[in-house]
Amino acid sequence: MTTNSAPPPPPTTTSVLVTGATKGLGLEAAHRFAALGWTVWLGARDAERGDQAAADVAAAQPDADVRPLLLDVTDDASVAAAYDVLVASSTGLDVLVNNAGIAGTHAAPAEVVPADFLPVFGVNLLGPVRVTHAFLPLLRRSAAPRLVMVSSGMGSFAITGDPDRVESTVPGLVYPASKAALNMVTTMYAKALPDVRVVAVDPGYTATDLNGHSGPQSVAEGVEAIVTGAAADTLPGLFVGRDGALGW
Repeated sequence: MTTNSAPPPPPTTTSVLVTGATKGLGLEAAHRFAALGWTVWLGARDAERGDQAAADVAAAQPDADVRPLLLDVTDDASVAAAYDVLVASSTGLDVLVNNAGIAGTHAAPAEVVPADFLPVFGVNLLGPVRVTHAFLPLLRRSAAPRLVMVSSGMGSFAITGDPDRVESTVPGLVYPASKAALNMVTTMYAKALPDVRVVAVDPGYTATDLNGHSGPQSVAEGVEAIVTGAAADTLPGLFVGRDGALGW
């Protein structure tokens, strides 16, 4: 005789997916979330680098539940496959951190051509949209779903227009435009998804491969905004940095 078994209880541990987590701020975020006792899905477009990054977190925190996840944010099939892995794992998903990003060309604005925008927008803007669209059904099953967009002060009209901020001295076109677009996407998600806490975060000018390690902040400092966006009980606004709310 067949009996109906009760559905499995929901996971008791917070589960987070961080895209672009093999180095820089993404890897540091994985370390920090693991230290909180969370289940960390470490998104990587290269399987070997993902395994190495997960091993790095596990070496520092032997009790950490960190799981490498093959995930290329520019590829629909890769994102769909990653979603299937998470669903099959039964960890659920409470927090999605769209961190993967690239800098693109450093050419002067007068030298930039339309083709320069395509790869950068493909990762920095369409990547978060693609991953969010795919994982939203799973995220919404969480009791406290949180969506974190890793943006930049370079995407803020207020910050890039402030002569006291270093961002105002960098006349770039492509990367700032991609992050400004991501900020707008964030505000629209926030309006359209009242059941999900949505926030954009600015890590600040942090020394990573993205800028040739020229930033004055360490990744330990820069990751604070990401951790706050993901883990804080309350937030001071929809766009936040290490020191509080930021202007768009």
